Formats: sequence, structure tokens, C-alpha cells
Amino acid sequence: MKLIYQYMLGFLVVVGTCLGVISIAIYSYSESMAYRQTWMQLEGYSDNLQKMALRVDPRTGTIDNITTETLDDMQDILADQKVNFVLFDKIGRELYPNRTSQPLIDAKTLALLRKGNTIRERNSTERSRPRVYHKRPMTYIMKPWFDQDNKMVAILLAGSEVSAVETNINTIKRNLLVALLVSVFIALVLSWFLANWQVKRIDKLRQATKQVAGGDFDVKIATDGQDELDDLAHDFNAMTISLQDYDQEIKRQEQRRKDFMADASHEMRTPLTTINGLLEGLAYDAIPAENRGQSIQLMRNETKRLIRLVNENLDYEKIRTNQIPLHQRSFDVQDCLQNIVSQLQEKATTSQDQLVLQAPDDLQIYADYDRFIQIVFNITQNAIQFTNQGLITIKAWHDDQQHAVLITISDNGIGMSSDQVKNIWERYYKADPSRKNTKYGESGLGLAIVHQLMQQHHGKIQVRSHLEQGTTFTLTFYDQEVIRANDTDQN
Repeated sequence: MKLIYQYMLGFLVVVGTCLGVISIAIYSYSESMAYRQTWMQLEGYSDNLQKMALRVDPRTGTIDNITTETLDDMQDILADQKVNFVLFDKIGRELYPNRTSQPLIDAKTLALLRKGNTIRERNSTERSRPRVYHKRPMTYIMKPWFDQDNKMVAILLAGSEVSAVETNINTIKRNLLVALLVSVFIALVLSWFLANWQVKRIDKLRQATKQVAGGDFDVKIATDGQDELDDLAHDFNAMTISLQDYDQEIKRQEQRRKDFMADASHEMRTPLTTINGLLEGLAYDAIPAENRGQSIQLMRNETKRLIRLVNENLDYEKIRTNQIPLHQRSFDVQDCLQNIVSQLQEKATTSQDQLVLQAPDDLQIYADYDRFIQIVFNITQNAIQFTNQGLITIKAWHDDQQHAVLITISDNGIGMSSDQVKNIWERYYKADPSRKNTKYGESGLGLAIVHQLMQQHHGKIQVRSHLEQGTTFTLTFYDQEVIRANDTDQN
């Protein structure tokens, strides 16, 4: 069943149930009121007849001043209302319209009447007491008459045919039925409009979902913020924005992957071609004996280059997936930095760069020794790569306020733009794509590895750079007490 019909059916069930309950209540109330008004009218007739009764004949016990002709005249006057009277004496014998020698009212009813109670019967049957009507069902009242001494002297039964009461009830029933049908028709029309309005809103969501499934993430749904469907539309819009961001990020990462594969293929192809050419030259004695040592050394350099490229990729994946555990301990920063400077001094000299270290004696740092060297080595190597005839300075000191050792690596090289700075931590990214054939940083993974390692150390890495002015990296390694306190809070 379509949703619009489900909505309409739901509306009609609710409206129909409410109207049905209301109609039954109104009908029951109207029926009860019709009988109650009839009883009140009959009691009024009884009271008027009682006023006409002045006294009782002590010899016969009958009411002399209300004759048979009087009652006949009253019934003729009320013939249109189908009202009938029956008069009983105080022991229940019928006096009018017939006379009986035996009481027709049972003792229990007589006892109630003597107490002043009025008996009301809604719909008499052949089994009703007294058995005075057999042709048509009647609704009647039996009311006792009392004299001045408060003694019951007579009983009047005033009755009206049920058909007369049912005429009014049937009129009410027809009016209720018409009102019910009109209400159902109006409810049907209104439910169609309401259901159609809701379904159209859902159709908008469905169409928008199809567009998103087709790859269109720019779709937006207008919301008024009034109900749950508006909340759903708002969440849908938020979802499309997230999907759009994810899609752009996927495309960006895919482009970087392609760039990396192109770079890696190029970097691998060049040394492999060189090695293959030299091996063929050696195999066919095409290389003079005096140049063989140089050729072997060149092959070794190209082989190391390939190994470095593969290792950087493996290291990044292991660090990213936390497969390399850290073994943090305290050690002397100056000795460690001096070793790094010694290893890179030859490369700095080749680029005509000056490498300067500024670190106090006995400065202790809490970190993984091998990974600390890897971090500083990669950043310093990058500084040498992008600086010619410049100055590269490594500084280290302890910041008492932060409870951490801070290390800055500064250069006055080519620098980076703000857009480049935003992306340098991304995998495969190269701030200077034109330098694809440099001796260092072939993979574009060096700084990505550095960033992952700093996160593992619970430290911070910041960069400040300007084009043609240079770059400064700031590393923050927190003291052992801070690291342990953070680990305790997280646990």
C-alpha cells in the first residue's frame, strides 16, 4: 500500500473512531433525554389530575370528582400524543378504564409506591407489571396519590406509546447519520490534502537521495525546522556536506596516490636502469678496468637509494598502524643532536650550508632514542635539501612553564606558502614538486612519518614558513611526569 493511502487510512481511522464515539455518546444521551422528558411530561399529567381529586368517598374508597368521562376527555385531548391513563385504587385494583376485583400491581411495587416512589418503565412488554397493555409497547410512569393525611389513596399509571418517543429518537438518529457521513467526507478530503502534502515532502527526500546515490552531493533540501521531517532534512543536508567533503578528500588522496606512484616509479626506474646498464657493461667487459670500482660504487649508491625508498614506505605504514612500539627513556639531548649534525655535515657542506647546534649541557629529554633521531634527522635533512649557501640552526632548551623540552630547526632556504604548510603532513605530498630528482626525500613520506611519530610521543610539532625567507620547525617533547599523568587520566 502506498504511503499516501496509509496516511489517509490512518487519518480516517482516527477521525472515524472519534466521530463514532461522539455519535454513540450523543445518541445515548439524546435517547435518555427523550425518555426522561416523556416521563416528566407524564408525571405532569398525573400531578394535574391529582389536583382535580378533592376527596375520597369513605364508603366506596373511590375518587368521586374524577369520573370516567373526565379521564376519557383527557385521553381524547392527548390522543395525538398517544397518551393513556390507568387508575388503580390503593391496593392495586384497576378502576379505569376497566374495573377488576383482583389487584394487578404486585406487593413489591405497592411497597415502593406507598413510600412515595415513582415507578418508571422505558419499554413495557407482556411480562411487565401491571399487565394493562398488550398491543403496543409503552413507556409509562406509576405515581401514587396521597391525601391530606399523607395516606396513599390511588395510583395513576400514565403511559405513552414507545413509537411516539422513538419518532424523536429516529429523527436524532437520521441527523447524526447525516452529520457522520458529511464529517467522514470532509475528513476524507482533508486527509487526502494532508497526506499528499506529507508524501510530497518525503518524495523530495527520496529524489534527493537518488541524486546523492548518483554522485551529486550538492543537493540541498529546504527546511523550516517545524517537525521531524524537517529534522530529517537538516540531517540529510549535513550528510551531503560530509559526503561532499569525503568525496573531495578521496579525490585529493587519489591524486596524491597517483602522483606518488608516478614519482616512485620514476625514482625506481632511474636507479634500476643505471644498475642494469652497469651490470651489462661489466658482463660484456664494456667498462674499462680502471672505471669498474667507480661503477660498483655507483650501483651501491643506487641500491641504497632504492632501499631507502622502500623502507620509508614500510616505516610509515607501521607507524600509522601503531606496529612500532616506543621505548621512551631519558637521555642527553646535546649528545644525540651532535651525532645528527655529524652525520649530516657532509651533505650540508655539499650544499654550501652552515649547520649550527645550540644546546645546553646535561639537557635531558624523555623520548624513544631511535625515533627521536629519525624525527630530527628527517627535518634537518629537508632543511639542507631546500637551502643553498644558507644557515641551518638547531636549538634545544627546557621550557619550565610547559614542562617540556623544545627543539627548533630553522633555515633560511626557499620556504613554503601557507597552502603548502597546510599539506606538508599529508602522505605523498611534496612542497616543491619540481625537485623530484633530488638526492633526498624521494617519496614525500619524511614529514608524514615525523608527524606520526610526534603523535605517538604525545608531543607537538609546529611549523612557521615564508616563501624565500625560510622555515622553522618547533618540536615539543613533554617531561616524563606530564606523559604519565596524561596516560593515567586517559585510563
